[in-house]
Amino acid sequence: MGIPEMIAIAVFLFTYALIIDGRIHRAVAAMMGAAVIVLAGVVPWDKVPQYIDFGTIFLLMGMMIIVNTARHSGLFEYIAIRTAKMAKGDPIKVLVLFAIVTAIVSAFLDNVTTVLLLTPMLIYIARVMDVSIIPYLVGEIFASNIGGAATLIGDPPNIMIGSAAGLTFNDFIINMGPVAVIDLVIIIGLMVILNRKTLHADPEKHEKILSTIMALNEEEAIKDRVLFRKSIITILFVVGMFFIHAQLGLEPAAVALVGASIILFWSRLDPAAIFEKIEWTALFFFGGLFVVVGALVETGLIGQIAMVVVNTVDSPEEAMIVIAWFAAIASAFVDNIPLTATLIPLIQDMGASMDISTLWWGLSLGACLGGNGTAIGASANVVVLGIAERENIHITFMDFLKKGMLVLFITVGVGVAVLWFRFFVL
Repeated sequence: MGIPEMIAIAVFLFTYALIIDGRIHRAVAAMMGAAVIVLAGVVPWDKVPQYIDFGTIFLLMGMMIIVNTARHSGLFEYIAIRTAKMAKGDPIKVLVLFAIVTAIVSAFLDNVTTVLLLTPMLIYIARVMDVSIIPYLVGEIFASNIGGAATLIGDPPNIMIGSAAGLTFNDFIINMGPVAVIDLVIIIGLMVILNRKTLHADPEKHEKILSTIMALNEEEAIKDRVLFRKSIITILFVVGMFFIHAQLGLEPAAVALVGASIILFWSRLDPAAIFEKIEWTALFFFGGLFVVVGALVETGLIGQIAMVVVNTVDSPEEAMIVIAWFAAIASAFVDNIPLTATLIPLIQDMGASMDISTLWWGLSLGACLGGNGTAIGASANVVVLGIAERENIHITFMDFLKKGMLVLFITVGVGVAVLWFRFFVL
């Protein structure tokens, strides 16, 4: 092992140690790690843009602008009040309802955009009900990653896999949709069991919460009716564009930036007030982490590890299971985008010796659901926790890990069983 490889491993481990410790902000830890990588020449400066996924960063930025602008209209408070009334103020019903909504929307809209839209509403509802917001945010993260695994456009790894393997939107619905539905039902049940005491309201308190919620007037939550209508039109336009962006030859990030430009121009709000509420710490965290992980790719370490794992199997059944679990566990700690990019050519190379059609679903399962394992395992996780921090809601790395790893092993285990039964038993 050469010096560049040793530096890449050391910086990676040290960066993650700082993130886990929590005393230094994760964005600072990631940026410092990236700085060391560049200064040491492990990733040359001219190659840095190759490892930073600007598509993800600009998609996040565009949707943050749209959400922050729409927030001035009272749109999210309006939807939150309507949702809370549908759940009759029952904290458990709100948890279940939002998990289902999050998963469905994440399947047809990328999960990062989904959590950007729903997190402000969740926080508002929890504060109205006077209950802990943490179970709702954690449940939202799990549901977004599960829902995102169901379709071609729900999660970036699926987009990459679909492009490399020539898989269609319907292919993902047929093969990954059932897995997502089963996992969602199980995880919602698990979240209800784990949080039944935390979110349980005694009859007297529930009556008080219900009366408080039913007394709220969603119409009065609308602060600017003109901006309210403009926000709805813009969001619907952006969602519609996401469905057809491939046919138009547009990247999702371009769609988000177009939508952001439209609502900024149309709303006439002060852009400085909008821009200052962008989750810059999340964006810089992603940028730094992309470079730190990029060092592992640049030195060939991820490729070597993946090659060893893949070379231990000699049948499609074994290969699918190994790839699913390797991708899941690795995705909990390494961004699933570069990991997926590394595994795709390895799977393609295996096509010379075995049928690889089932391996793509194993990779999709592991890369998408592995993100539930840690607080930094997926883009949606980082965005939700970033918004929470701005609202003085703190979820530590270890607190998330305790539930996240349990969810990872349950969902991936169930998913592997479903795929194995579908392809190798039926």
